[in-house]
Amino acid sequence: MVIDLPFPWVTLLSATLIIALAYTIYGLTGFGSSITAVPLLTHFLPLRSVVPMMLIFDLGAGIVLGLRNRSAVARDELLRIIPFMVAGMLVGVTLLVRAPQRPLLVTLGCFILAYAAWNLAFRAPQRSISVAWAAPLALLGGLFTALFGTGGPIYVAYLARRLPDVRALRATISTLIFFSGLARLVLFTSVGLYKQPHVLQLALALLPVVMGGLYLGSHLSRKLPAHRIVQAVWGILIAGGTSLIWHNL
Repeated sequence: MVIDLPFPWVTLLSATLIIALAYTIYGLTGFGSSITAVPLLTHFLPLRSVVPMMLIFDLGAGIVLGLRNRSAVARDELLRIIPFMVAGMLVGVTLLVRAPQRPLLVTLGCFILAYAAWNLAFRAPQRSISVAWAAPLALLGGLFTALFGTGGPIYVAYLARRLPDVRALRATISTLIFFSGLARLVLFTSVGLYKQPHVLQLALALLPVVMGGLYLGSHLSRKLPAHRIVQAVWGILIAGGTSLIWHNL
């Protein structure tokens, strides 16, 4: 089947390379697809097209990789987070549909730089935090999840200080992110983001690139040192966040 897409070849080639990079990183590290791809893709495509397209890829990747260790999920933490996360998503979808794109992209660039700087600067052992942080962080995470697909680091910041068991942490995060993807799919469909011309066609055309990136990343993860991979991810995030702010200011 041939998919006819009305985009310049530079846009299609750039999108292909960006998606391949983002999902190779996902396969290597288990995170980082949207926070890597979204700031780069918005140089070539509208934010309102990029975010729903990335959601399709993330759901596909989640189905392929599966929800592992489901028995270890901390259900009490999910019950604290999900209601506030959904409330934040409602605000985020409203902003995504109605707010001007340029301020949103500057906000995304600042968020990415702050996230990268935090991870590079603070390496001290993390202490446990109160459940009172669940509501504000879940609201903020839901907001950034709906706006940019980048709320994952905020959920991790909370859960990593609540769940000392690594297996429980990974299972809870993967379940939460997969649920947030389903919730966003409902919200994006209800506000008509998937009615935009060529969003679904472009996602379908790039889906094999996603799967190829996942395979390559999983293969490389057994051969490359983990600390080098993480350093490369931070470098990409800093470059992407800086370019967003520069381009939109």
